[in-house]
Amino acid sequence: MTTDTNPHAVPFYSALHILQNAAFITCLVMTLMLLVEYVNATARARSLLLLKRSAFGQLLAAALLGMIPGCVGGFAVVALFTRGVASFGALVAAMVAAMGDEAFVMYASFPLKALALQGILLALALAAGGAANLLWGKKPAPAYLPASAAANHHHHHHHYRYHCEKSASGGQGQASRRVTFRRVLLAVGLLLFMAATASGVLGHAHGHGGLLGERHINLLFLAVAAAALVVVVRADGQLLERHLWRHVVKKHFVRILLWTLGSLVLVAVLNRYVEAQAWVRGNLLYMYAAAMLIGLVPASGPHLVFVLLFAQGNLPFSVLLANTIMQDGHAGIPLLANSRRSFIRMKAAKAAIAAVAAACGMIFGF
Repeated sequence: MTTDTNPHAVPFYSALHILQNAAFITCLVMTLMLLVEYVNATARARSLLLLKRSAFGQLLAAALLGMIPGCVGGFAVVALFTRGVASFGALVAAMVAAMGDEAFVMYASFPLKALALQGILLALALAAGGAANLLWGKKPAPAYLPASAAANHHHHHHHYRYHCEKSASGGQGQASRRVTFRRVLLAVGLLLFMAATASGVLGHAHGHGGLLGERHINLLFLAVAAAALVVVVRADGQLLERHLWRHVVKKHFVRILLWTLGSLVLVAVLNRYVEAQAWVRGNLLYMYAAAMLIGLVPASGPHLVFVLLFAQGNLPFSVLLANTIMQDGHAGIPLLANSRRSFIRMKAAKAAIAAVAAACGMIFGF
């Protein structure tokens, strides 16, 4: 065995560990996204807000839509707000409850703590939405776009599911479940992921105790992958092509892999050259400021650094909470395009909540 003469070189096993973590997180995130995309494509989630006539019912419905991992729930609420159906309070509730695409990574890295975080966000979302309704009224805002323009905008993002709802009710989409290259590729990929997880090559192994052990969590992930495999095998050709392949795999796979790998490398470098935990504890004000400023970006990806720092025990929960409150994934983009005033007002409301969370973190040390 040769020894490395460079004391700062990253050992091979560390690089291998980074690649294993990146592969596991990416595969599990894609598996979860396949399931969520299938549910979103076949369910009539848009009707949820329309069925809720009371102010609190609309807030709860909006928050539940915002809780859907990814951006589809946020897109739906933004569409309803810009079309004059949902109130500003409902918009705030959805955006506070949202965890964006980072939700998939959180559930892959620390599932129990991710559930706790989501519960806190839900409570904050309902309180913030109620406060927004008191300040700006419970009536829906005037429409910023004609209904046709809003529908076309979200059809472009594949978040309005008219053709898939036909498929769910027995339309033309049910006609074809034939074996195709993409169906086989997805099925083989899921089978390989399941085999790697079952054999221990990949898996959730952060050494956390608690209600569920690592073995139980990995079994849960295997069950999720098996469910995704059933979806891939049974999905009709139109749903598989337009949603599972184009929207999930083609649009997100490379981006998630690169962001995950880059963030893991950054965290590894910080851990090697800096005592990350001690530095973070000594510069909490800077971390809170960075978490909130980066949270202003209406996109998923940059926030992943905070998720992985927390997953490795180098970041307090309150910093992750502040960043998650501020960010809203890609759902903020159509709102910014339709109404800068509403976007700024929404971000200001979220900044106030994030600042309170940061202050509580500083005072109580969590």
